[in-house]
Amino acid sequence: MNEVIKLGTGAIEIKSGYGLSVEGELKMLRVIKRLKEVSPIPIKATFLGAHTYPLEYREDHKGYIDLIINEMLPVIAKEKLADYIDVFCENGFFSPEETETICKAGMRQGLKAKIHANQLNFSGGVETGIKLNAVSVDHLETVNGDIINKLANSQTIGTLLPTAAFFFRMPFQPARQMIDAGCAIALASDYNPGSSPSGNMNLVVAMSCTGMKMLPEEAINAATLNGALCNGITK
Repeated sequence: MNEVIKLGTGAIEIKSGYGLSVEGELKMLRVIKRLKEVSPIPIKATFLGAHTYPLEYREDHKGYIDLIINEMLPVIAKEKLADYIDVFCENGFFSPEETETICKAGMRQGLKAKIHANQLNFSGGVETGIKLNAVSVDHLETVNGDIINKLANSQTIGTLLPTAAFFFRMPFQPARQMIDAGCAIALASDYNPGSSPSGNMNLVVAMSCTGMKMLPEEAINAATLNGALCNGITK
């Protein structure tokens, strides 16, 4: 926390999603709640229990989704452990239909929806996010003109994560095309040990200009005002 603050982060969203069990997910969210109490910057908590399927549920998707809906979400709501619900909508992970089911369950518990969308494939995540009026659809390494136009005509923000594309050796997200089409764009680090091991927002802004053809003003706006909007910190 102190490290990313020194690198310029003024607010942060922390996701669960690395426990994939009732005990593991709730533990992460309780830690985030404790951090909220002592942090000098605003923290938002996102429940990402639908990050992938645990080994014991690889062939029983419904069983794990039922676990999320019936055992995790009620406790999360009761203890006020999360602000948002997120789902990794991707081929081989959670389908658009499964994503919608999980997000709607979270929304019934008072959580706002965000979706990991179109990172690796045309997964249907953007369309699902728009349908649910999600706050944001995040990643967007894999989009085309039709998807961009749909996003531009929605209230959903597209969050771009250039360092994730960089560390995955994928093409950068088409920020210039998205902005020119009228999409609202936010920038984030996607700081995590697996695919983006850097929380340096200065690097994110620099990559956005050099790799995604954003103007400095656009990149700074996306990393500050629009990022704050994604986290309900400003209106």
